[in-house]
Amino acid sequence: MHLENLYLANFKNYPEANMPFSRYINALVGDNGSGKTNLLDAIHFLSMTKSAFIPVDNLCIRHGQEYYSIIGKFVRGQETVEVSNALLSGKRKKIQIDKNQIDKAADIIGEFPVVMIAPNDHILISDGSETRRKFFDSIIAQLNRTYLINLIDYARALKQRNQLLKQFAETNRIDRDILEPYDSILLKLAREIATTRNSFCTEYVVKIFKHYAYLAESKERIALNYDSQLLSPSYAADFKASLQKDVLLQRTNFGIHKDDYLFEMDGYPLKKFGSQGQQKSFLIALKLAQFDIIRENKGFKPILLMDDIFDKLDDHRIQKLTEMIEHHEFGQVFMTDARPERTKHFLEKLNIEWRVIHVDNGILEAQI
Repeated sequence: MHLENLYLANFKNYPEANMPFSRYINALVGDNGSGKTNLLDAIHFLSMTKSAFIPVDNLCIRHGQEYYSIIGKFVRGQETVEVSNALLSGKRKKIQIDKNQIDKAADIIGEFPVVMIAPNDHILISDGSETRRKFFDSIIAQLNRTYLINLIDYARALKQRNQLLKQFAETNRIDRDILEPYDSILLKLAREIATTRNSFCTEYVVKIFKHYAYLAESKERIALNYDSQLLSPSYAADFKASLQKDVLLQRTNFGIHKDDYLFEMDGYPLKKFGSQGQQKSFLIALKLAQFDIIRENKGFKPILLMDDIFDKLDDHRIQKLTEMIEHHEFGQVFMTDARPERTKHFLEKLNIEWRVIHVDNGILEAQI
C-alpha cells in the first residue's frame, strides 16, 4: 500500500497544496516550522481519523478560515481508493471513502495503517499509564475491529457509571439496582479487552526483542509486561467492594482504564535505569515491532512516517535504519529534515527510488 497523492486545503499552515509522492522514499525538507510535520499529520488524519499531536480537530483549521479538507489517494494492489477528512468549524467531521460517507471511525481505522516515529515518542517512557494505553490501543484497534468497538462501548459505560457515582455522592444515597446494568457491562467488556491486551503483549514483545537486539547490539534483557487488575482472580469481587470508595471519589477505581504496560531492562524500570541510548533503541524497536505486526496481520506494509529522524538519532541507529530501507523491509516512507543537503547525501547512498519535497510555509515543491 502507498499514498499516491495528497491534497490539502486550509489544513494548519497549508492554504492549499496538491502533491504526488514516490511509492518508496519521500523526504520533506525545510526550515523548522515550515510545515513538514503538518504534512505527516495530514497522512495520520487519513489513517486514524485524527491528529497525532493535537487533541482538538478545530485547532487544525488554518488561522482565519472556517474549514479544513484533506484528500488522499491510496493504492492497494490494483485498487486506488480516495479517502477524505474534512471539518467545517462547529460541525461534525466528515469522513469519506470513494465519496461514501463513513459514520463511525471503527469503519476506517486499520484500512490504511501508518506507523509514526516522532521526537515526542519519549513520552511513552516518561509519561503516565494513559499514554502507553493509548499507544497500544491504537495498534490493536487497527488490527481488531471488535476490540475497537469494545473500547468505545467501555468508555461510554464508564462515563455513565461515573455520572451515577457523582449523583450518589451529591444525594448521599446509593441505588445499586440502577448501577447494576453498568457494572455488568463494564465487567464483561473489561474481561474481553484485558484478554486481548494480554495476548497481544505476549506476541508483541517477541518482535521488540528482535529489533532491540539489532539496533543496540547489546545483551540487556528488555521486557514488556502487561499490568492489569483484571489479571487478579478476585477482580469481580474487588470491583464490587470498591463501591464506597468509588462514590467518595466520584469515579470508578477498578477496570482496564487503570491498566499499564511496564517497560523494563534487566528487571528494572527502563525509565529510571535505562541510558538515553538504551531508551532510544527501545522506542525505535517498539515502533518497528508495530510495523511488523501490522504487516503480518494486514498482509501489506503500513506507511512509515519518520519525523526529524536525523536530529533525534545518532549515526549508529541511523545506519541501522538505512540498512533496513536498503533491504526493502519498509514500503512507502516519509521522513522530515531541516537540512536538505544532509538528506540528499543520505538518499544518494540508497539504491531505491526517492523524492525530495521542499516545504516552505505551506508551499510544496518537488525535486526528483
